[in-house]
Amino acid sequence: MTFKTIDDADLAGKRVLTRVDLNVPMDGGKVSDFTRIDRVLPTIRDIAAKGGRVVLLAHFGRPKGKPVAEMSLAPVAQALSERLGQPVAFASDCIGDAAKSVVDGLADGSVALLENTRFHVGEEKNDAEFTEALAANGDLYVNDAFSAAHRAHSSTEGLARLLPAYAGRSMQAELEALAAALSTPRRPVLAVVGGAKVSSKIDLLENLVSKVDMLVIGGGMANTFLAARGIDVGKSLCEHDLKDTAQRILVAAEKAGCEIVLPQDAVIAREFKAGAANETVALDAIPADAMILDVGAASIADVNAHIDTARTLVWNGPLGAFEISPFDKATVAAARHAAERTRAGGLTSVAGGGDTVAALNHAGVGDDFSYVSTAGGAFLEWLEGKALPGVIALERA
Repeated sequence: MTFKTIDDADLAGKRVLTRVDLNVPMDGGKVSDFTRIDRVLPTIRDIAAKGGRVVLLAHFGRPKGKPVAEMSLAPVAQALSERLGQPVAFASDCIGDAAKSVVDGLADGSVALLENTRFHVGEEKNDAEFTEALAANGDLYVNDAFSAAHRAHSSTEGLARLLPAYAGRSMQAELEALAAALSTPRRPVLAVVGGAKVSSKIDLLENLVSKVDMLVIGGGMANTFLAARGIDVGKSLCEHDLKDTAQRILVAAEKAGCEIVLPQDAVIAREFKAGAANETVALDAIPADAMILDVGAASIADVNAHIDTARTLVWNGPLGAFEISPFDKATVAAARHAAERTRAGGLTSVAGGGDTVAALNHAGVGDDFSYVSTAGGAFLEWLEGKALPGVIALERA
């Protein structure tokens, strides 16, 4: 994976079109979570410090190609200014006279945010005319939005064809972390994949069994694999119609020399609610009227033992219903064990996906993994082995 970074660019006095992810949660018209804003601050500051004029491009929500007042980036500009500690000019459009006026008024080292790119239908169509209109306000292009790299849009892929293109700090960190996880990892490599359904992660599982040495399958999807092995999972979440798919993945893993790690015991309950009466049972003793909501001590010990043997860990998805106590025990225990090994220098740990980030934060170790991706769909597609247009564009440039 080869690409240029902002260290390779002469930015002084240049208008630097910088694609960022500012699709942040809002509450009452104000930003309620600054994670994505904070992720792009290093890139903005570095460009500004090098004398570049930072022109930010971003989308917000799904306005479907037309202006929607509730999806304006204006409130985000104010929040960004506060986090950045300097003024952020705002343009009421991302192309045309409104954008040009704001960009032309920028001094070296100053920052502007242009209005939602998705207010124009040409953005998601990667329309050549719209891309050229965006490019008119830049001398260079920096992509710092890995989370949007799986989309071939004007602001994520098209601009890299028209302007000298570079990776921003967040994009650079993401690509280097992903390369360390699967492209050029320290072995053995362990993947932990959890979540509700096999159906949403078939491509992911099929790709991973050919890339990793060990694969822990947890969460609701583990029930489908247990059922494929003839275990009665009671009323547990289970895609019985995908037992053949699960069996196919098991066979593929065996051929590839990938060890599949499934639960050894189960924490069961008859109600899906916090504090529900529960017990740990053997897999051959799951009551017909109960459901699996977590795994027990034997499974936790097994997962931690595999973490001990691994040198690289890729994590996507919880091991149980971690949102509800006491069914968070396995996820918390494994996450903390992985974090401990990471802090000790014995493990490179890369995690991503919305539920995964929430689970690691719940366990109090969100900052202790080597890298935690907030990219969501792009992270999953990369794990699935799919080509990401935004990344390809940077490599091509």
